[in-house]
Amino acid sequence: MSNRSPNRWLSKTAVNGALVLAVVYMLFPLVWLLTAATKDAGGLLAGDAFSFEGFDLGGNLSRIAAYNDGIYFRWYANSLLYAGLGALACSLISVAAGYAFHVYDFRGKEKLFGLVLLGVLVPTTALALPMYLLASEVGIVNTYWAVLIPVLVNPFGVYLSRVFCAGYIPDEALEAARIDGAGEMRVFWSIGLRMVMPGFVTVFLFQFTAVWNNFFLPLVMLSDQKLYPLSLGLYAWNSNAHAEPDYYPLVVTGSLLAVVPLVIAFVSLQRHWKAGLTAGSVK
Repeated sequence: MSNRSPNRWLSKTAVNGALVLAVVYMLFPLVWLLTAATKDAGGLLAGDAFSFEGFDLGGNLSRIAAYNDGIYFRWYANSLLYAGLGALACSLISVAAGYAFHVYDFRGKEKLFGLVLLGVLVPTTALALPMYLLASEVGIVNTYWAVLIPVLVNPFGVYLSRVFCAGYIPDEALEAARIDGAGEMRVFWSIGLRMVMPGFVTVFLFQFTAVWNNFFLPLVMLSDQKLYPLSLGLYAWNSNAHAEPDYYPLVVTGSLLAVVPLVIAFVSLQRHWKAGLTAGSVK
């Protein structure tokens, strides 16, 4: 008994120590971003980004708002449009497809699902050029649709949705709804979608993060700066910073503001995630 206590204490210490190191490793860039956003160009180039000496966050925000008629916030609105609308529509399509794969039997079902799994293995960057050629044929290059349409399809979201449907939607509930006279769309919308809401939120968060951080697709599709998302706009500013150091505070402060929607999305949807899990288990 006496030997178990020291071993248990050492195990807990090792686990807690590893967790602390992991937290420090993940929070270190955010802490640097918080402090560096308060510096002017001279403070950043001097290498004292971790101190709050020469606090100038308000000045940096004012310069971002004033630069080029506030184009940064145009980029911000574009990113919210691409990520918000794109992730919402993609999540609904993915859940509907996963629901269909789980509930219905049709010819070639597993072969078609195999193609979906094959799509998971293909990197999105490899599809950027073919999608550009298709968009050029249709005539939507350098428009909002050139970025929105490709993000509506997510093979991994379809796979994940089928897994969630298999775990959270009992066949008995669907049969009971059909016996009561509900149509297939009503069954999906009122029962299937509600029961698999944790999967919907999961796919939404994954896709929102992916689209918000998306860089290569907008780089290929867009040439008009007014259509840029934040990732591409900040890249353009950072490219200019090598020649004009005054861009450095704009890039760092803009990067700090770009993190805010991701934090809000994860914090606000976490409650719905847990509530959905509980509701699914009760049903």
